[in-house]
Amino acid sequence: MKRRDFAGGMAALYGMAHAASTYPAKPIRCILGYAAGGASDTLVRIVAEGMQAGLGTTIVVDNRPGASGNIGVAALMQSAPDGYTLLHGENSTLFTNEFLFPKLPYNPDRDFTYIGAIGRVPFTLVVHPSFPARTLVEFVAYVKANPGKVNYGTPGAGSPQRIAMEMFQSTYGLKLTHVAYKGGAPALFDVRSGQIEAMMTDLSIGLQPIRDGSVRALAVSAPSRVASIPDIPTFAEAGFTNNAFTLHGLLGPAGMPRDIVERLNTELNKALHTPKAVQQFANTGLQPTPGTPLEFQQMVRAERARIGPVIKAAGIKAE
Repeated sequence: MKRRDFAGGMAALYGMAHAASTYPAKPIRCILGYAAGGASDTLVRIVAEGMQAGLGTTIVVDNRPGASGNIGVAALMQSAPDGYTLLHGENSTLFTNEFLFPKLPYNPDRDFTYIGAIGRVPFTLVVHPSFPARTLVEFVAYVKANPGKVNYGTPGAGSPQRIAMEMFQSTYGLKLTHVAYKGGAPALFDVRSGQIEAMMTDLSIGLQPIRDGSVRALAVSAPSRVASIPDIPTFAEAGFTNNAFTLHGLLGPAGMPRDIVERLNTELNKALHTPKAVQQFANTGLQPTPGTPLEFQQMVRAERARIGPVIKAAGIKAE
């Protein structure tokens, strides 16, 4: 190796080490590939607030909605891997977009630094109060007796809720008719008004309609009952398998220094246990999953292997 090349390499290593030792020296930007005011936006801001105290700096949430999170990923990939630009990742960016888009401009294994998982949000199957089924068993029996006649809504064609319902249908030989909306709120509105019969919803928007009786909850796709709706059984309690969920986590560009990744992971794990976070998670049913960066990446790989065949078999494409 030439002396000049060696010196340049050593200088670069010194620069990275110095940057890690003084990190963070300025505010951190966290990109969110969805609009402000939604469930993911609320979640990210709570986690960011919890991390700020330990980091000693501000975390600014930068909303970059569009293309199932791909616009946010593009912004991340244009950033330096110095720990000052992060990305909130969920199912679409982590493991479903690669099956939904024919030419995805990034590779989830190669182009991300995995920092840590935030948690899993289960779904709740809800129907209009006039729907003849009052339990999940009755719902399945009714759908089987009326193939294709029950409409269910989702936030979009390739949304986690759509994939969850496709998994449920394929597992139990059901046939429902899918109606895609531009978001979960308008889909839920049409369930409440009786325009469609059912949907898989997350509790960030579904909790109040369940409590006020404008929709009827049949089951929740969690391993145990959710504290905010303790009377609603799990799919397993009703005799069915459905472990669908939205996985949330924190990412950075590829090539981030290990010391910075470890610092962020430590503060993220702490933030999941702040009183505000615990209360919010209880309301939405989110199950915190603190752990290492490697454990987060392994979770993503496991979901990719589980979800990919479902997307392909159902012929689901991006909108």
